Amino acid sequence: MRFLAATLLSDDPSLPGYVPGGERERFREVVDLAVWAERIGYDAFGVGERHNPVFLSSAPAVVLSHIAAKTTRIRLVTTVAVLSLADPVRTAEEYATLDHLSDGRLDLIIGKGNDPVSPGMFGVAEDELWDRLEESYELVRRLWREERVTWSGRYRPELKDATTRPRPFQRPAPRVWHGSATSERSIDLAAKWGDPLYSANGFRRTEHYLGLVRRYRERLARYGHDPDSALVGVGAHSPVITDRSQDALALARPAFESFRRMPVASRNHFPFDSFEDFLANGSALVGTAEQVTAKLLDLHASFGNQVFGVGLEGFFFADSAVTRAHLERFFAEVVPVVRREIPTPAWEAAAADSPLDLPGG
Repeated sequence: MRFLAATLLSDDPSLPGYVPGGERERFREVVDLAVWAERIGYDAFGVGERHNPVFLSSAPAVVLSHIAAKTTRIRLVTTVAVLSLADPVRTAEEYATLDHLSDGRLDLIIGKGNDPVSPGMFGVAEDELWDRLEESYELVRRLWREERVTWSGRYRPELKDATTRPRPFQRPAPRVWHGSATSERSIDLAAKWGDPLYSANGFRRTEHYLGLVRRYRERLARYGHDPDSALVGVGAHSPVITDRSQDALALARPAFESFRRMPVASRNHFPFDSFEDFLANGSALVGTAEQVTAKLLDLHASFGNQVFGVGLEGFFFADSAVTRAHLERFFAEVVPVVRREIPTPAWEAAAADSPLDLPGG
């Protein structure tokens, strides 16, 4: 099993425990987090994309390029790149550049995006987002695989004999995942191309995400791809681990109660009306090391995933030092067992000097 950490560089003063600070300091903190994540054993580090004043993640390619210079092994991932709002030519160029600067450590996760503010920043209508995503992705695929591309579409000027530079460092082209939270359209787009799927498994019940992953495998088969070789990532909340389970519950419960009353919970249709419901039917990792291990193994048995996205920025704690302490225990006591029980080839060559040659790109 491989482990991904991700950040949206939240700077939202409405969040519980918000500590104001300068933008420069926030960026430095995230770079330090990536270096720390590599040191403790994460396989990948992700930066998402938002165009909203409560986030600082408007330029993930830039942030990941700086992280590339500070790290040597960890995969660099977009969680997610909002391709529905981006020019596909610029996307192909920027992320091919990042692929070179990182010596082939790029994995691209793309999505429509679910932020209500971002589309208005670009003058894009909500009802166009899915169509824009599909069109842009098909062009990025061609630009990364072909030279002298001639193309026309609905949402950008046509191309004639166009070649983007640089070419991606990885051969075949960098792997592209499809971020999935609620819609079947992201599932169908991933299945059409035989690409990997990353299931958010965040705010809704696990059964909701399982239904989407089941559809993904069904659609893979319909498009002529092997569903048994599907590469799937699944999210989970940052862990809370103590020697006694009742202590972990006492630590985590107040944050849950605070979160479910916030507008962001309503906007994401957060369905859990009790902490116990969240523990049993959501992706919370709360309890002893043995209980958290069992939860991850159960999730894997249901999803058949090869990657877990386990948060760096704690859902339960405002103090990053407290979150890191729980994560260090997670990597010392939980991760070795999960990796031993669930071997996977994903990212196993991440420290190699030569480009990766992995399926699903």
